[in-house]
Amino acid sequence: MAGIGFELRKILKRDSLLATLHAYAYATIIGSGPWMLSMIGLAAIGGVTFVAINPEVYIAKFQITVTMVICMSLILTGGVQVSFTRFISDRLFESNIGVVMPSFHGVMLFVTVGAGLFILPLALFGFPRETLLYKLLLVALFVIMSNIWITTIFLSGLRQYRAIVVLFAVGYGISVGAALALKPWKLEGLTLGFTLGQLVLLVGMVVMILRSFPAQQFLSFDYFERKKYRFYPTLVLAGLFYNAAAWIDKLIFWNHPETSHEIIGVFRGSLVYDLPVMITHLTMIPGLALFLMRMETDFVEHYTKFFDAVRDGGSLEQLDELRNDMTESARKGIFDILKVQALVGMIVAVVSPWFLEQIGASTVYLPCMYVLLIASGLQTALLGILNVLLYLDRRRVVVVLVGSLFFLNAILTYVSISLGPKWYGFGLAASLVIVCVMGFYCLDRKLERLEYEVYMLQ
Repeated sequence: MAGIGFELRKILKRDSLLATLHAYAYATIIGSGPWMLSMIGLAAIGGVTFVAINPEVYIAKFQITVTMVICMSLILTGGVQVSFTRFISDRLFESNIGVVMPSFHGVMLFVTVGAGLFILPLALFGFPRETLLYKLLLVALFVIMSNIWITTIFLSGLRQYRAIVVLFAVGYGISVGAALALKPWKLEGLTLGFTLGQLVLLVGMVVMILRSFPAQQFLSFDYFERKKYRFYPTLVLAGLFYNAAAWIDKLIFWNHPETSHEIIGVFRGSLVYDLPVMITHLTMIPGLALFLMRMETDFVEHYTKFFDAVRDGGSLEQLDELRNDMTESARKGIFDILKVQALVGMIVAVVSPWFLEQIGASTVYLPCMYVLLIASGLQTALLGILNVLLYLDRRRVVVVLVGSLFFLNAILTYVSISLGPKWYGFGLAASLVIVCVMGFYCLDRKLERLEYEVYMLQ
């Protein structure tokens, strides 16, 4: 997303309060991405249709359907997302633009077939009491969402931030509007409305990509050609573990007999965990906006200057100064994210009792919500750490970090459930504390040894 970040920073050069608000508004929407915007759209649809649809069970079925689709599609495509991002970056660096679109079509075909083969048996046999229309919509939504995660890779290269924001607004506006219009169809109507909005979003993104990248041919599978282009298995593992680690605590709460209940077919929910998770995940939005506007963009600027100096034969004194600037930008960016998330967390903690009262929810959620507020801030900071490490090509370190997060989150979440409700959420928070400390140590060590590794380990 650094490319969009540089475009948005041009707005800040106007040096006015309105320009600053303008830039950060764009950054908030784009930095949130389809995943977070889907959560907002999901909450909006549920809130608006709560009064219109009776009984409440239809809303719960719809919300868990979309949530599980997002969860499973992110995990399924996680490895492809990260490794394909590197593939595209390498081709653009080589100025081999003509291979980008054919490879994109090849990956989309692969993801479509893979997602279809995964979800079809689950839809057919996992929901015996649901209609055929619901099962077809589940398959369609899963395939569409899986492809949305792949197309999102190209957003950073488009730099058309206004068009992207309009496209997001139209896509999620249609999701909410169509769900309201189709509410007489109950569960099927809600699901169809959301699916239509996501389809519009996907088609719009694909059209933008097609207009931005020329193609020598329509379809190729160069991404899968290990002999032709370098393939990075570590990036596949990194993407897979990161998404699995982000969702494993939810999956455990959804399936543990003490914390879950059946909602629709094989999809289960957790009354004690779902609401705190949704609310605290939304608090990550300011940190993600700052990550786009400040942290990633500043770091990439210093990163580019450093390696340009390396290629141009810069002096040791110059390289040391540029390395210090890059180190400072990384540290400042991560700590700025932590400060913003801490401020947002304190505000949410103060208003949470009032908010829960307004929506008719019990204050029993508060202890878990307070813990998850800390976890959400740490998760945003960890994203910054991982991003910097990937720029520095520390792929194995990233795999160790996200792999550790996955296993720690799974183990500690089970432990927290066995200890009782007062400990809910501590599994995720504790695992993030441990992995963030590990990440800070690895990042500091890498930046301190950067000149040595650039020149002596080649």
